Amino acid sequence: MPRTAPLTPLGVAALSLLVEEPMHPYEMYQLLIARHEDRLVKVRPGTLYHAVGRLEEQGMVEAIGTDREGNRPERTTYRISAEGREALTRRLQDMLANPVNEYPAFPLAVSEAYNLPPAVVLELLDRRVAHQQEQLDLLLAAEAAVMKKDVARKYWIDIQYQQVMLRTEIDWVRQLQDQLRSGALPW
Repeated sequence: MPRTAPLTPLGVAALSLLVEEPMHPYEMYQLLIARHEDRLVKVRPGTLYHAVGRLEEQGMVEAIGTDREGNRPERTTYRISAEGREALTRRLQDMLANPVNEYPAFPLAVSEAYNLPPAVVLELLDRRVAHQQEQLDLLLAAEAAVMKKDVARKYWIDIQYQQVMLRTEIDWVRQLQDQLRSGALPW
């Protein structure tokens, strides 16, 4: 079989679910939403069905049956193949070991912020911090919920990572604001 392109984030998420157990794409979608993994990967039912179709074409998943509930459309259940497990392992290893510059918008905005008056920058950064704090509060609530349900930590360590990243950004932005307000950073 020819070498395939690296797995997309949605492909990684789909294969990871199929490691747990065979399921159909809509069940995968529901589980991703229930676990709030849509904060990590862009997922919609249609894109997930297409992603699973591509994984099947590449031999990473295989259909193991089709069923129908009532008047609903037929649903094909998939399981991960040996090739899919191998691809998932390789991709996760690569993602964990090798940093990638994903060109986030905020560093660009910070580098060009001097084009705005300092009062405007301060106001916009206040809004950003408020939004980031809301996100942090949601992550703290999510952590409390999974801890209450006694979900194994290995399934939600990303929540703690995101909390640290948000706290770090909030602290950095507040320091920048202090420097702007005090004149320590001439504008």
